[in-house]
Amino acid sequence: MVRRILLGSQLRRLRESRGVTREAAGYSIRASESKISRMELGRVSFKARDVEDLLTLYGVVDGAEREALLGLAREANVAGWWHSYGDVLPGWFQTYVGLEGAASSIRSYEVQFVHGLLQTEEYVHAVVTRGQPEATRSEVERRVALRLERQKLLVSERGPEFHVVLDEAALHRPYGGSAVMRGQLRHLAEISERPNVTLQVMPFAFGGHAAESGAFTLLRFPESDLPDVVYLEQLTSALYLDKRDEVAQYERAMERLHKDALSPAESREVLAAMVHRV
Repeated sequence: MVRRILLGSQLRRLRESRGVTREAAGYSIRASESKISRMELGRVSFKARDVEDLLTLYGVVDGAEREALLGLAREANVAGWWHSYGDVLPGWFQTYVGLEGAASSIRSYEVQFVHGLLQTEEYVHAVVTRGQPEATRSEVERRVALRLERQKLLVSERGPEFHVVLDEAALHRPYGGSAVMRGQLRHLAEISERPNVTLQVMPFAFGGHAAESGAFTLLRFPESDLPDVVYLEQLTSALYLDKRDEVAQYERAMERLHKDALSPAESREVLAAMVHRV
């Protein structure tokens, strides 16, 4: 996924440097302006012939540069591990899983649930069965397995910096009963000790805060050509924002959340206290 976005970003840079419109670029590969837009955002696969034609249109004649970009196109079309879960993973979320796995920094605010990367297996099972009441047992198990597979990211050697702010509501909303919630709260306290994980709780007592629009996630990537992305999940789809001014607004909101929420140490104290009250 990240290679697809990187290639799209480079194609956009080349097009703009040559003063070529999206409409003209689309015409050169027998496609629409909207397809060029999707290609430049990394949201569609790339055909080698299309990339070759665009490079020619953009005046890229150097053999080494052409081959590097064509090689990136080939790599971009290789399916990620998550594609094997296509039976339970909607297409709009496949994009997020790919971005999540490629990110060097993930910052998130959650209000309804404990963040998916921090959920225990029992909590995941309770969330999935509550949210998908018509799902078969095998479908539930596949969804649980998918989320647990995603969680390996945090403990991998090249795991991202993960900073999450959990609204206190997410800690009080019971999923799976008291035993499950106690286990979940203990897990949060333990994993927050990891060097790449920062966890803060936004307490009820603070009142209104910067995340007035609800949950969101900010993703940053190690490649300098890639813009930061804001992920906003909806019931049947998601929004991916990468325009600089829009991303900047969410970054300001996230910084305010970090400032106004309980400190990591205070948050661990809250979690420890809640374990004994659940």
